[in-house]
Amino acid sequence: MKSNSMSLSIIGGGVMAEAILSRLLAQQVFAANTVLVSEPRAERRNFLAQQYQVQVTADNQAAVSVAEILLLAIKPQVFDLVVSSITPNTDSSVISILAGVTLNKLERAFPQQPVIRVMPNTPATVGAGMSAIAAGTNATEEHIERAKKIFTAVGEVVEVTESSIDAVTGLSGSGPAFVALAIEAMADGGVASGLSRAIALQLATQTVLGTATLIKETQMHPGVLKDRVTSPGGTTIAGVAKLESMGFRSALIEAVKTATKRSQELGK
Repeated sequence: MKSNSMSLSIIGGGVMAEAILSRLLAQQVFAANTVLVSEPRAERRNFLAQQYQVQVTADNQAAVSVAEILLLAIKPQVFDLVVSSITPNTDSSVISILAGVTLNKLERAFPQQPVIRVMPNTPATVGAGMSAIAAGTNATEEHIERAKKIFTAVGEVVEVTESSIDAVTGLSGSGPAFVALAIEAMADGGVASGLSRAIALQLATQTVLGTATLIKETQMHPGVLKDRVTSPGGTTIAGVAKLESMGFRSALIEAVKTATKRSQELGK
């Protein structure tokens, strides 16, 4: 991917910001000398400067003033405080990864500017993320493509309407926790059946990864794969029947719906 000559300012230097930054630099979407990170903690600023050779500051306004693209990667709770302390740069476009901060609220804070809201998830930290983007009123196709280019660096990207963002949060935002619980439970089952903890966890983790990879690369429907693995009167169908009797599928459906509902509540 060719280097982007535009300047990028990131407000917030936490884990997700670093994940995005590291991938953008590694894939040469931005050159280090075109990136400025604003972060209040001195030790974090020093780390980012040394690790990635980017410019750093504790002054949010300095970051805003030079940005052609402004990426907001702060905690949602400090959004109002940060916004009240800066004067928007009308020449920049704004991308926010703040959960629960709506496009309407972002556009009130950055009037007349192109604003895009993004919901990434934690696997972005290893380049295997799933991000959904929703464009604001002033965002053009060019701004959307720019945002897609940034988040493609940390995984896959889909474009949705903002009304779908809460459902995205419930599924791919909260989903890594649900999958982690499934892996942990499968490993516990292995231990209960006599395997060592280390081997059980390795087997469970690779089984989930391999199955997801197989479904993704072959575009096979999950139900078809399940049918292929379940032979008549065999071990797998016995396990599947037990999962069905325990409400496994219903539990996952309700987990996503409940997380979606909570996201809606937090956004109000």
